[in-house]
Amino acid sequence: MTNFTVNVETARALDRDDPLAAYRGSFRIPPMKNGEPQIYLVGNSLGAVPVKAADYVTTELDRWANLGVGGHFEGELAWEPYHELLTQPMAAIVGAEPSEVVVMNSLTVNLHLLMVSFYSPTPTRHKILIEGHAFPSDHFAVESQIRQRGFDPVESLVVVEPRVGEETLRPEDIMSAIAEHGDSLALVMLPGVQYYTGQVLPMQEISALAHDVGARVGFDLAHAVGNIPLALHDWDVDFAAWCTYKYLNSGPGGVGGAFVHQRHVDDQSLSKFLGWWGTRKETRFEMATVFEPIPTVESWQLSNAPILSMAALRSSLDVITDAGGVRVLRAKSELQIAYLDYLLDAVIGERVESITPTAMPERGCQYALRITDPSANGKSIHGALEAAGVACDWRHPAVIRVAPVPLYNSFEDIHRFVTIFDEILTNAGVRPSGARG
Repeated sequence: MTNFTVNVETARALDRDDPLAAYRGSFRIPPMKNGEPQIYLVGNSLGAVPVKAADYVTTELDRWANLGVGGHFEGELAWEPYHELLTQPMAAIVGAEPSEVVVMNSLTVNLHLLMVSFYSPTPTRHKILIEGHAFPSDHFAVESQIRQRGFDPVESLVVVEPRVGEETLRPEDIMSAIAEHGDSLALVMLPGVQYYTGQVLPMQEISALAHDVGARVGFDLAHAVGNIPLALHDWDVDFAAWCTYKYLNSGPGGVGGAFVHQRHVDDQSLSKFLGWWGTRKETRFEMATVFEPIPTVESWQLSNAPILSMAALRSSLDVITDAGGVRVLRAKSELQIAYLDYLLDAVIGERVESITPTAMPERGCQYALRITDPSANGKSIHGALEAAGVACDWRHPAVIRVAPVPLYNSFEDIHRFVTIFDEILTNAGVRPSGARG
């Protein structure tokens, strides 16, 4: 059904026809004070908890209580290889071979570990290209890697910005910057989906051009994994890292993930920080001090796995796999995007602008919305939305982010959000930009 109307009956009809509607019941939606579920549109920041997460975590607590240290080696859920239970579903989500993916550490830790291997500056090739509005952790990580290698970010950091008066990056400007600095460019480090605007960057094209000029390329996929289909292996990406607590619903501070392309995983010439969990599994517990790397991305592991965090993630990956994977979720997401686009245009109108790209290949499920009336207090409007039961977030200086997540957000959630938003804007006297009383 794509003949939208502003009536709630349209949303309810879309929900009746939705083949994924039942998966909403696989998650617990945070309640409002009256006990009714929130309109939870902040899965781009922290995904809702899977119903089965408590069972999966409790199982490991029980195994700990009953087996003690023996839990490392006993049964199908033995802790020593526990991370391997996550490998296949995670590889499917990012479009990789199982040997290229490992669940470990946290996002920024993984970025540092991978840049140790893939940022190899020389006196003539030492620059790293990032975006001007990079997530602060990424910016800090890149600057510190440059300094750690004895270079100066003033000379070695290349920053790509949106054009004056624009909010998103033009792909041609990214490509021009790569070409311009090609002879001195060591690494391109960009997001797959920009956290503020929700823009999807052309990862395959960026990878190809970076390699053409002799640079390596890595992506921060925090806002991409579980949101859009990925094909990291086929796109020939050198490395990537991501968190799992957004669209993969692993819980606050959940364990991260890493990808290294197959052509690099057994390359012993790469610099690497070593830990005992990266050495060959067959001899790991012989406690030898000669490092024998696992011939997969697992050789980047440092320490044994955080089992309780991985158990929560496993519960979510089981739901995503059962639902048919990211491409199935994306099909629903695109319909939800089209529906929300329609309602924003028909009901909210020019009082709010979205700075997220409009072309479907250039966007995920997150919207970045900005009040156009310069006299309006956007942050107070965000507060009113939260008070009315809409879970969304505010990002300085002027954006309200909302993200309909196809696994657990309904079309009626979207309709209720727009209805509430309209009421709040009206009550606040917000007018379209340029309107005069």
